[in-house]
Amino acid sequence: MNPVEETDLKQAGQAVCEALSQQNLVLVGLMGAGKSVIGKLLAHYSGLPFVDTDDEIVAAAQMPITEIFTQYGEPEFRALESRVVRRVLLEGPQIVSTGGGAFMNDETRENILQNSLSLWLKADFDVLWGRVSKRTTRPLLQQPNPQKILQDLMNERYPIYGQADISVQSRNIPKQNVALDVMNAIRTSSKN
Repeated sequence: MNPVEETDLKQAGQAVCEALSQQNLVLVGLMGAGKSVIGKLLAHYSGLPFVDTDDEIVAAAQMPITEIFTQYGEPEFRALESRVVRRVLLEGPQIVSTGGGAFMNDETRENILQNSLSLWLKADFDVLWGRVSKRTTRPLLQQPNPQKILQDLMNERYPIYGQADISVQSRNIPKQNVALDVMNAIRTSSKN
């Protein structure tokens, strides 16, 4: 599959900016779904700012996420993540990429659903595993049998991610094509 034309991406980006009006677009999904990569493309073509909540967490804690997990544990990381997402959503409009567990928090999910347009980047196991197995920076996968952990996360989280306003399939095609799929889905969304 060939990447889409630059002019098509620019036109779609302008339409997305208009469709979002003053809303944030919040990308949710599992690690490896492409939230940051696609989010940056959406920001580029729409002219909106891009915010990665994982980067904001690192800045707030002044340490890498893996270190937060090691020193303080997952519950403390999740509490910090919830505070950061709440703060980020006060600004906008912008494109926001969240960590894989952010949407699992009831309060965070409700905040996103009430105050933003949420989009689930959904990916099949093989796509996710092909992407995340190349990195050692995924704290949840730094345990025995990471493939089972990933599958368990999919089983647990996909029904919750399904509550997002929009769902778009992330696949191993040029990232510009996935970005255009996302932009087209936003333009036709009934929430904006």
